[in-house]
Amino acid sequence: MDRSRFALLIGLAIDNFGSGLFLPLALLYATRVVGLGVDSAGAVVAVATMLGFAVPPLAGRLTHRFGPRFVVVSAQLLQGAGALGYLLAGGAVGVFVGAGLLALGTQLFYCAVFVLIADVSTNEAKERPFALVAMVRSAAFGLGALSAAIVLTWESDTALRWLVGLDAVTFVVAAFLLAVFVVTEPVDRCSAPAVGTLTVLRDRRYLALIASTCLVGLAVDFALVGTPVFILQVLEGPAWLPGALLASGTVLSSVYGVKVVDALRGYRRTRSLQIGAWTYAVWGLLTMAMIWLPAGWLVPYAFATWALMVAASKVFFPFSGALSEALPPRGERAAYMATFQYAFTAAQVLAPAAVALFAVSAWLPWAVVTASSLAGVLVLGWLGAIPSAVDRPIAVVVPRDDAALSTPRT
Repeated sequence: MDRSRFALLIGLAIDNFGSGLFLPLALLYATRVVGLGVDSAGAVVAVATMLGFAVPPLAGRLTHRFGPRFVVVSAQLLQGAGALGYLLAGGAVGVFVGAGLLALGTQLFYCAVFVLIADVSTNEAKERPFALVAMVRSAAFGLGALSAAIVLTWESDTALRWLVGLDAVTFVVAAFLLAVFVVTEPVDRCSAPAVGTLTVLRDRRYLALIASTCLVGLAVDFALVGTPVFILQVLEGPAWLPGALLASGTVLSSVYGVKVVDALRGYRRTRSLQIGAWTYAVWGLLTMAMIWLPAGWLVPYAFATWALMVAASKVFFPFSGALSEALPPRGERAAYMATFQYAFTAAQVLAPAAVALFAVSAWLPWAVVTASSLAGVLVLGWLGAIPSAVDRPIAVVVPRDDAALSTPRT
């Protein structure tokens, strides 16, 4: 299994390196290269991303029947096709096709990748393996973002096209590595069929987890696609700054990712999620204040507020992922965790629409993000009655053969 863990990390790192090259620049690409307005680009991408809502019910059944590795590999190939769609886009229709394929592939990927990580890991509590994998993905994403920042300084549309093309290639390479080198347990195709999405959504505790994760997750998706637009087009800041901010998250994630999880291990998982949500809300307010900052303060202040956002992510997402894996019955885990991705699908739909609000006001999108994070705190309160055995992570000693999961890799 050591080779499988290592191959999984390398494949996910390559995947996220490509995403770092292009994902934060998707709306910028649609406006600068394709020629759409900010409001039009935001609306088109938001509508296309809604296609992802159709994925979780199918993904749960595919994962149950064919296993998570098959679904993850298929998702990466679909995302590669989406990047190619952006590369060929000549107008709103082309952007819609590219964004739609990326949305379908992204949702399919996240519906299965955490099941795959859980299957490859031998840990009982999943915060640590989830956090370790997140460190690898974060570092790779940051490296890709840093590369994109360098390219942005050239102010070349051709260079942006090269970034999109390279993104497509990374998806194909990652899919090959996972398909060939990651080994998982054989799938029991004779087992009972997966439960339906409606059955999962009737579970009020799980529904509350989905809703709160969506409300809080909006901040992350908005940060990725909205920050370049905010800094470059609203504040008219330096071209290198958005990519440098994303890249700075690499160092912070690599140093503090697992340490944050270990530091909060004594807290209830729901309490840790609330801490993360509050931190996102504060970040939204502080970032909004950049509108009124003197120009000379922009760069250091942007790095300080971005560090706060990274810290919130290191708290919120490992614990929400672990709780999404711990809550469902074991035999229905694939369907539950696939349905959990509705949280991120909805956030990805809402994020471009929130970015489009920059056409109305420079402060309005940040007010929306802050209000959403605070609403997530309230919804998280509904999870307080879950069993203590689920809400408190099990203390786990990582065995020596788990070392592959700590290999440096959003």
